[in-house]
Amino acid sequence: MTLIAVVFIAAAALAGAPTESRAQTGTVRLHIVKAGFIVGIGGGSGTLIYHGARYPLTIGGIGVGSLGVAAVDLVGTAYNLRTPADIVGSYGAAGAGATFVGGAQVARLQNEKGVILEVHGVQVGFQVSLGLAGMTVALR
Repeated sequence: MTLIAVVFIAAAALAGAPTESRAQTGTVRLHIVKAGFIVGIGGGSGTLIYHGARYPLTIGGIGVGSLGVAAVDLVGTAYNLRTPADIVGSYGAAGAGATFVGGAQVARLQNEKGVILEVHGVQVGFQVSLGLAGMTVALR
């Protein structure tokens, strides 16, 4: 009788234990154009490659403190994806945020679902601030 009770308690404990996260990564390619004087308006398009399938993306967002016109092509990785729809959302700076290194844009952004985009690319044009925080990503 005691053995049956121990087995039952062990089975119940294992059933209630959290399962391992099945989060995956995907590859992202983004083309973003921003223009502005004080308030910047930006947008663009991109692609998420997840488990070999391509998902077209739409990029939007508005920035404050912008001056000039610039375009940037970014490539990188999307972390913590469980489905392609997880990439949808508004992104803010995660960790160090966006930086410029000799015209290169490097950013680590996170949305409300915990998806982290780590992207890098080269900026073309002139813009004092090409901040990516506040950008929104949607599936087309």
